[in-house]
Amino acid sequence: MSVQASPLLRRLARATAVVSLLTVGAVVPSSAAGAAVPAPPAGFTEIWSTDFNGPANTGVDTGEWIYDTGPGSSFGTGEIETMTSSTQNVYRDGNGHLVLKAKHAGTAPRDGWTSGRIETKATFGAGPNGILLVKAAIWQPDVTTANGAGYWPAFWMLGAPLRNGVPWPTSGEVDIMEDVNGRSSVFGTLHCGTNPGGPCNESTGIGSGERACNGCQTGYHTYAVQIDRSVSPEQIRWYRDGVNYFTVNANQVPAATWSNAVDHPFFIILDLAIGGGFPDAFGGGPNAATEGGHAMKIDYVAVYRK
Repeated sequence: MSVQASPLLRRLARATAVVSLLTVGAVVPSSAAGAAVPAPPAGFTEIWSTDFNGPANTGVDTGEWIYDTGPGSSFGTGEIETMTSSTQNVYRDGNGHLVLKAKHAGTAPRDGWTSGRIETKATFGAGPNGILLVKAAIWQPDVTTANGAGYWPAFWMLGAPLRNGVPWPTSGEVDIMEDVNGRSSVFGTLHCGTNPGGPCNESTGIGSGERACNGCQTGYHTYAVQIDRSVSPEQIRWYRDGVNYFTVNANQVPAATWSNAVDHPFFIILDLAIGGGFPDAFGGGPNAATEGGHAMKIDYVAVYRK
């Protein structure tokens, strides 16, 4: 996404058939207790999942997750929070949910923000002729455009080659869910090629644009992506509550660009940023009306392969 819909070099310092509504996942009830990780869709096998069970006010399992910490300025996106590993910002709620909470200290709207960001240690790929399905049930921060300016929740993936020095966006990025400023929207994007410009129009990427996401700030909804290497041309498909709302085909870019960005494993990232180029493009970052203390909640993350 561009300044209108772009991760803007997002976090560079850190590193056969469309599945139906019933198989990719529908709306998750907004109950106090977390829902079970869904069984694999027909033909798929679960290869990894987490439901965030555990005692209240405890952090994530560091055998599975890496805390990405430090000032927002280190992530290359213009965000202004400091990411921490504190249970003030990243914690399990005791009911099977992960909470990423943005907190604000002081009176200056753009100072004193802390929040949370984690990424998987493991990486996941489709493999030749395979299909990778990555899905999560997420409750976007319960803010509106009146009190949520600057909020930027995201569920996304970066190509594993980035960890070995292959630069962004050549190594690929798949944004599964993003919203900004409490707009109750969802954006899906593929980043690839070279920056700026290139075959993928970076730093904009190849994106869905803004899609309405009614109720996404008042309950859990499922967000998923399929990387399908079993078809020709290969595809990436984006879903919200099981509905395929956006597709990118391999033949939209040069073969080498696609292969470098897609045909390898990815690691998964969950984060709640404050401020940055993306929120700024939709009306600006935090202001005097922006409220601290709101959170992105995650019920489960699951990875399946076919």
